[in-house]
Amino acid sequence: MKTLEVKQSRFELRLSKEDKLFFEEASQLAGYKTLSSFVISAVRDYASKILQEKERILISQREKEQFFDAVFSDIQPNKKLKNAASKYLESQSSK
Repeated sequence: MKTLEVKQSRFELRLSKEDKLFFEEASQLAGYKTLSSFVISAVRDYASKILQEKERILISQREKEQFFDAVFSDIQPNKKLKNAASKYLESQSSK
């Protein structure tokens, strides 16, 4: 049976003694076995939120561009749309 080899990489970080104690306390209270697992989880969660927000902004920007392109384009309404508009206006005028 083949085993899957997972390559690891190292990330070093220098921090103050106060920060380390602060992070260790939070790590223990959250139930993490190691400070490293706590830091990885916290950074991954924060990075995910940043990327999701960026994606939301990009989608919002794209939708805005599509909306303005549709509103300000020179495309003329087709017969079905004109008929629907006429019916709507007639229904509103009879009220």
